[in-house]
Amino acid sequence: MAKKQIIIICGEASGDLHAGNLAKAISQIDPDIKISGVGGQVLRSFATEIYCDIKDLSVMGLFDVLKKLPVFFKLKKLVLEKIKSDKPDAIIFVDFSGFNLRLAKEINNSIPTIYYVSPQVWASRGGRVETIKKYISKMIVLFKFEQEFYKKHGLDVDFVGHPLLDIISPSMEVGEHLKNLKFSASIKTIALLPGSRKQEVKKILPIMLEASRLINNELKCQFVIAKSPQVNWEIYNRIRNISNLETKIVEGKAYDCLNIADFALVASGTATLETAIMQVPFFVIYKMGLLNYLLYRPQVKLPYIGMVNIVAGRKIIPEFIQFKACPKNIADEALNILKDHSKLQEMQNNLAQIKSSLGENGASLRAAQIILNFLNK
Repeated sequence: MAKKQIIIICGEASGDLHAGNLAKAISQIDPDIKISGVGGQVLRSFATEIYCDIKDLSVMGLFDVLKKLPVFFKLKKLVLEKIKSDKPDAIIFVDFSGFNLRLAKEINNSIPTIYYVSPQVWASRGGRVETIKKYISKMIVLFKFEQEFYKKHGLDVDFVGHPLLDIISPSMEVGEHLKNLKFSASIKTIALLPGSRKQEVKKILPIMLEASRLINNELKCQFVIAKSPQVNWEIYNRIRNISNLETKIVEGKAYDCLNIADFALVASGTATLETAIMQVPFFVIYKMGLLNYLLYRPQVKLPYIGMVNIVAGRKIIPEFIQFKACPKNIADEALNILKDHSKLQEMQNNLAQIKSSLGENGASLRAAQIILNFLNK
């Protein structure tokens, strides 16, 4: 019997994390299966071949997409050639909807297509659900409300829970990390998570640092920046030097930074959910280029952009988006909460409820089993 082969396609750091853990789980169940595709460092650990590394694919906003269109066209052609030559048993799309849904149209149901980590069609550009219905054989989703959404539209969908529940694990004890940073255990620590893309860090980190400086003027704190391995040190150092605030920068250890934090400022994205799971009170902050924002905002149908608030169905975490992402506003609100233990406790209690709504541990393994059962049909 011929070995099964699947192709996995992701395009950003968060997608690579989920794709890699899915590939690992699939290999645990069926060690003979061949996995190839498009991904980064995590997927590469469990794949026999990576056609393209995601470090060249990350984009932010329409104009960035337009600049990289030749790269995406070339990649789509390459993947279609791989499908034609390798004849895989299935292709698995992980998030990265702009590219993956166009690729699904080109494949046009010639092989089984599985979508893991759903495009946020429930938040914006709802018409994409018709594309998914037409070109995707199976949906595997991370949130219960997504399962309800796709069932309502008549899709074959399974809810597996969120894989971050298995992934989030600090690498050191609180005391050890505080000692490494030369931080005091008696002073409040604020973690800054300004995103995983260069454009995000350039836009968001200066706002976070100025807000932190204003907080520090009134309430003595210590600050740590969680650096993304995808963004050059030079960018962080340059922005920090301008800020005139003493901070420590730690690369690739966001969970350790959150583990010592009493509070956090977090760029909208996967990090907001990671912070919620670790039950650290935080604010959501996001800013993009004005033209990109004016094009993007009318497409969003929900009152919030933070996944924590979307899952909760109400605003449990303050959001400072675009024009509201003003350092003074952020600092004033943060001081209001940091000085009131009951408000911090209320936020932590709400985050605990969010964590409990994300399902049980083992999401990647459940998703892998569903995929293999689907293929064996």
